[in-house]
Amino acid sequence: MSKQTDKELIKIVTIDKEDYQPLAVEAAEVEIKKGNIDVSKIEQVKIDITTELEKLKQFEAKKVSSLIRFLHFIIDTFAYFTLTFIFAYFLGLFIVTTDQSLFTLIVYLILIVVFFGYYIFMETKYQKTIGKFITKTSVVTKDGAKPALGDILRRTFCRIIPFDWISFLFTKNGLHDRLSDTTLVKDDN
Repeated sequence: MSKQTDKELIKIVTIDKEDYQPLAVEAAEVEIKKGNIDVSKIEQVKIDITTELEKLKQFEAKKVSSLIRFLHFIIDTFAYFTLTFIFAYFLGLFIVTTDQSLFTLIVYLILIVVFFGYYIFMETKYQKTIGKFITKTSVVTKDGAKPALGDILRRTFCRIIPFDWISFLFTKNGLHDRLSDTTLVKDDN
């Protein structure tokens, strides 16, 4: 117990008392006495910990279900292919080629540019894609903050991992969320 912080010791003897064996609680109480931790500090730490736990509980309750995430996948896939078609159509007005290899290269480039452009632009600017606008959800970091560009880049690159699109069916957060330390929550309205 001597390696525990004051906050951890206070949590053991107050909030998590039932989760520990009596000897462990007694050892934590001894360490608190050794550290001359003031009673008012104990009460304040207890209040702070309780507040943190309540915020965490509320944040967890705001996370979206796998069904909503699957709906995002369907809507965003449709939006992605629609944007790809529009982009390819307008690009086709300016570039005409009979060379099959060049045509294939252009198609792949369009697919890549639109994919990354769509997710990076939408999630950086709005914290949501079209699917998330429809379901009133947003991308946030694990602590509930707005993700930085680096988070969104990592999140978007992780989307190309094979089977990422079904990973959220097996866990609360899909691979692209887990690897980028982001999640989806319901909007506050």
